[in-house]
Formats: sequence, structure tokens, C-alpha cells
Amino acid sequence: MATRGLRSTVLFVAGLMGLAGVAAAAAASHGADPRLLGGASAMCLAHAPALVALHAGWAHFRTAAVAALLLAVGTALFAADLTARHVTGAGLFSMSAPLGGLTMMAGWLAVTLGAFFPRAKTQAPSTTE
Repeated sequence: MATRGLRSTVLFVAGLMGLAGVAAAAAASHGADPRLLGGASAMCLAHAPALVALHAGWAHFRTAAVAALLLAVGTALFAADLTARHVTGAGLFSMSAPLGGLTMMAGWLAVTLGAFFPRAKTQAPSTTE
């Protein structure tokens, strides 16, 4: 899998996800029912550091790119659905939150499988990835 440019994109997405998590937490503290925005905040704030860790460990295991993509997409889908439900009363589309949750779980499975697919120790990490 070609990952040129993807690594820095993962760090960018992690920053946006952290920002969104803090913003959702702040918004949840000012609303009547904080459950949906609180859940969106928790997912963003839990997965943003995971993406930063994947960025840092990129050169050490082969599944980092797949894991990062799955975690980023799953978290965005899940959090966006909860935020849409809070703001509009309706989700993004039918089953979007469960799909986001399953995608996040697949991302964590990819992290787990990374233990069995390390990169060769002689390979120097590339600064262009």
C-alpha cells in the first residue's frame, strides 16, 4: 500500500479530531442534554491520541496505515452521527453510528494485528511517508 503523504494526513486528522472533541465537550456542557455531544467528544478525544501514536509508530508495523484510516473514518462517522442527532434530531443516515463503531473496532483489530506484522529492523524509517 502506498502511504506517501498519508502519514502526515493522519497527524492533521488527529489534530482536527482533538479540536472537535474539545469543542463538542464545551458545547455539551452548555446544552440541556449533553449525552450525544458528550459521546461524540469522548470518541474524538479517545481516538485522536491513538492516531498520533500511529503516526509516531508508522515505521514499526505494517498495519499502521490501515489502522489509522479505519480509526479516523470510523470515529468521524460515529461522532458526526451523534452530533447530527443532537443538532437536527436525525442521524446522518440509517445505521451510520453502528457502521462507524464497527469501523473503529476494525481499526483496533488492525492495530492488534500489527503485533504480528512488524517491519524489518534493517529498514530505516522514511521521512517522506
